[in-house]
Parts: sequence; C-alpha cells; structure tokens
Amino acid sequence: MEIRKISIGTDYKNTSMHYIVGQSVLSNSNKIYMIKYDEKKNAYKLFIINHKDEIVLWKEFNFNMPITIEYNIDF
Repeated sequence: MEIRKISIGTDYKNTSMHYIVGQSVLSNSNKIYMIKYDEKKNAYKLFIINHKDEIVLWKEFNFNMPITIEYNIDF
C-alpha cells in the first residue's frame, strides 16, 4: 500500500508534525513526493521534488519517535 501521510509525535492532534504527499515544504519551493518505509533501516523516509523535477531524500524517522501512518485507500 502507498503511504499518504505520516505524523510524528506523541500528541497526534496538538503537537505532532504531519507530512502529506503533495504538501508544499521549504517555503513552497518543494513538495513531498513520496513517503517510503525502509525495511533495512527500519525507518520511514520522506522524499521531496523540486521545480527541476529532482527527487531527494529530505527526512528520515526511526521508531525512537511515535509515528502514525495513513495509507491511500482506494475502493
């Protein structure tokens, strides 16, 4: 399944950081392109795409932090 959103933090509603595929980041100069789970590192990775269509790894979160995942559900 494709990951749509990742939330990092202990209080989902009030203080967690939320990252959604397609969301503008870094002063609207980039967008979140993909959120992917890396089994080897046991971590979630956020990739961004810039105006030149370059895709780069932006952030990586491991399980030392509380993580909530939302998946795309197509019926």
